[in-house]
Amino acid sequence: MRLILFTLGNPGKKYTQTRHNIGFMVADGLAEKFNARFKNANDYQHLKVTLGEKELVVVKPLLYMNNSGVVVKEYITEIDGDFMVVCDDFALPFGKIRIRERGSDGGHQGLASIIYHLQTNNFPRLRIGIGNPPPEIPYREYVLTKFTREERKLLPKIIELSCEALLYILDNGIKKAMTIYNAQTIS
Repeated sequence: MRLILFTLGNPGKKYTQTRHNIGFMVADGLAEKFNARFKNANDYQHLKVTLGEKELVVVKPLLYMNNSGVVVKEYITEIDGDFMVVCDDFALPFGKIRIRERGSDGGHQGLASIIYHLQTNNFPRLRIGIGNPPPEIPYREYVLTKFTREERKLLPKIIELSCEALLYILDNGIKKAMTIYNAQTIS
């Protein structure tokens, strides 16, 4: 079995520690866990890890969030395997993760791009809660803000939980993972 993870974020140093880049942070967490390095391709970085008879492929699209679907469509037509999207979600409380088999974009521009380019919303995703913005900050600005000091202290645990959930999916399937991980929150 092969599982391809499309971890969403924005390229460039400017966005490295922003809320919208938590997908990239999970990708980096997986790379560190397996002591693997990303290889550069035209519009993305990727790494492959073989775990027994299973293969985990982690892809970071580098066309900015709003064009993530371009890379996803390109990549899945070339490679066979199940895929999943990993991204932030401002509708979830900070520290909460949610695994879904399918769904709408929920206002997330990266998911909207993927749905548009694939012409379906029938793909699994792991959404990671980044918290709701204060009323005075529009969503589009909020997702590009950096985490607070208190949030940064919890980020390693959230990334670890997300990585654990993804590896559990690879071994046990999405339905079992949903029952275990959708109930967990880091706080």
